[in-house]
Amino acid sequence: MPHFQVRIHEEELDGKAEPRLILALTDALVRVYGERARSMAVVELFGIPRHRWGVGGAPAAVNAPVVSLNVREVALNLPGVDNAPARLITSITDAVAEVFGESVREHVVVQIVGVPAGRSGVVGEVDPLPGG
Repeated sequence: MPHFQVRIHEEELDGKAEPRLILALTDALVRVYGERARSMAVVELFGIPRHRWGVGGAPAAVNAPVVSLNVREVALNLPGVDNAPARLITSITDAVAEVFGESVREHVVVQIVGVPAGRSGVVGEVDPLPGG
């Protein structure tokens, strides 16, 4: 399952931003993989108090989140989905800017994590290796 983890200043989560961000990130995934990806998208939002987040040795002033997307490694090289990592980074950044405004765009960090086959599992079972 594609799994988003978003770390953002707690103060940016006001009860209105959360559903917008969850939808925007899900739509970002759908723009790359198609509608079939919608039902698989998982989004977790982690609010961090401003005084507990630093950049360059000082508390961070900018509200731009760090977004990690964990997907099976094979999904980054699917036939018919050209240049998936770059497209995902662009689409995710666009989604965050849509919710929080263009001023955060240059500060958004996106990490795409490809999980190798056999290194994740569901319901206590390890996902099989391709062809296995």
